[in-house]
Amino acid sequence: MANSINRSLRNKVAIVTASSDGIGYAIAERLAAEGAKVVISSRKLENVNRAVDKLTLKGLNVIGVKCHVSDAADRANLFRETVEKFGGLDILVSNAATNPVAGSILECSESVWDKIFEVNVKASFLLAKEAAPLIRKRGGGSIIFISSVAGYYPNKVGKINCMRNSAYSVSKTVLFGLTKAVAQDLVSDNIRVNCVAPGLVRTNFARMLYESKEAYAAALDKIPMRRLADAPEIAGVVSFLASNDASYITGETIAATGGQLTRL
Repeated sequence: MANSINRSLRNKVAIVTASSDGIGYAIAERLAAEGAKVVISSRKLENVNRAVDKLTLKGLNVIGVKCHVSDAADRANLFRETVEKFGGLDILVSNAATNPVAGSILECSESVWDKIFEVNVKASFLLAKEAAPLIRKRGGGSIIFISSVAGYYPNKVGKINCMRNSAYSVSKTVLFGLTKAVAQDLVSDNIRVNCVAPGLVRTNFARMLYESKEAYAAALDKIPMRRLADAPEIAGVVSFLASNDASYITGETIAATGGQLTRL
């Protein structure tokens, strides 16, 4: 990959949260292939180290930092290590998310609701708040939130319980509004703030949707392209938003859903 992609992010510094696997890993790999110095982070150090080793073997400039995005000390250390190792910050990709249960929204317990919003919403807000001064020092840059097609509607297909994640959907809807609000606050600092809403992506996070034949058939029925996305396809959208090619785009959400939104 590193030899087949242009170097539009040369010498930029990027943090990608939850990037030891799945969409986050693909984003980190793509940004690094574009020339960025990338900080891999995730909750478990062993997973971070594994991802760093894989990307380093590909000749990419990455380091790893353990970070649970809901832990203030971990976030502070993430930014501190980034500045110490790479000299600053230009790009933040807030990708961490959790969805511990499936079910209707009124079946969601208060503790689960709090956990979903702490990770999916509050941590994204705090990461942006803490990253903004560092990006401002570099003369501007980009913040990108990773939401979901589920943010556009409560994700329910018939009576398939594994596809009902209404509390998660609401948290992802909030990211659309957070994007607009933060973009307005930071526009004068030359910091662009955008959001990506992936459709169904073939990752471990979504495996319940394609390991069950019934759920997979129901999912494909909603997607005009008749397939799930691969993580690098979402990474390409993020790379575009982080680059100067998107210099006139801020406060927007780009949906990459295989046409799914046309069937809502």
